[in-house]
Amino acid sequence: MTACTGPLLSLKIVEIDAIGPVPLAAMLLADMGADVIRVARPPAGGVAGAWDDVGGDVLHRSRDVAYLNLKDQGDRESLLDLVEHADALIEGFRPGVMERLGVGPEVCLSRNPRLVFGRMTGWGQTGPLSMRAGHDINYISLTGALHAMGSPDSPPLVPLNLVGDYGGGTMFLIAGLLAAILSAQRTGKGQVVDACITDGVTSLMSLFHAWTAKGLWQDAPASNLLDGAAPFYRCYRCADGRDVAVGCLEPQFFAQMIQGLGLEDRGYLQNDRDGWPAMEADFKAAFASRTRDEWAAHFAGTDACVTPVLSMAEASLHPHNTLRGAYIERDGILHPSPAPRMSLTPSAIGDWRETSVAEAIARWKGD
Repeated sequence: MTACTGPLLSLKIVEIDAIGPVPLAAMLLADMGADVIRVARPPAGGVAGAWDDVGGDVLHRSRDVAYLNLKDQGDRESLLDLVEHADALIEGFRPGVMERLGVGPEVCLSRNPRLVFGRMTGWGQTGPLSMRAGHDINYISLTGALHAMGSPDSPPLVPLNLVGDYGGGTMFLIAGLLAAILSAQRTGKGQVVDACITDGVTSLMSLFHAWTAKGLWQDAPASNLLDGAAPFYRCYRCADGRDVAVGCLEPQFFAQMIQGLGLEDRGYLQNDRDGWPAMEADFKAAFASRTRDEWAAHFAGTDACVTPVLSMAEASLHPHNTLRGAYIERDGILHPSPAPRMSLTPSAIGDWRETSVAEAIARWKGD
């Protein structure tokens, strides 16, 4: 573990190897200085340091790995020895798996009453779906989020797993974990954090529930201010087949965008929904007259809120991102830089290496 900086420098966290939200949560915590030990199954064939998941080069950064077979009694005892010195443990199995392995919350908290036991699932620890399989698209479909991002004429597009796995999952797991650690430091008592993706996404939908209650949001796709219905908050295809994003919600920004398109003489009433179809048609025709990069240059330096829709490769080369160092290349692999940024205790990307439980405990004890 080479990352020795960050605001979480004193925290000791056990990560039970998983897919989905858990490794990203562990990566972010480790980037911020937490000493995270990833407990993973022994590699196939006994080859040390070999893993078979495609996200490991980035998502497994900044923390060491200890290989344990949790179906083996001796290795389970090694895990509990590690837990005894930890501030928190995070896992992403279905409900009951850790208990069947003999390392559930009750056992772990008996070894370390201050431990925070973070549990990450799609459906939660309880409820009729708790034992069912699922993925990001299933979780956001039951929260109203996928429906709200859809189209009235076709099924919703398949979104990246940012809203469910990482928004409703990873970020709520981290928030709950750190809150429970603060509580344990104050009270001496640990607890279980039930981080459920459907709970998290439902919470993320709070604004739209508030707007619905006030009559400001229709529970129908593509019929609202932020779901693509508004001509001034959506994307447009340009002459070269690439796209721009338009987000001029405020009237002063809308005015700059209209001026930039040369349409200021149309007399648009921005929030008059009856006029939106004609406005959209005008915008489509205007943006189709130049290339994406020509429009990007045209609107550069304005508050018109018009930006190019970049590919991942293009994003890593954009001047704003390069100036801020938003990406770091390590060993030929492009990594997103740690976020958020800290003024006093900056986060950093660390390497990973294989370690033993005994070595990890010695380090945690300061031996």
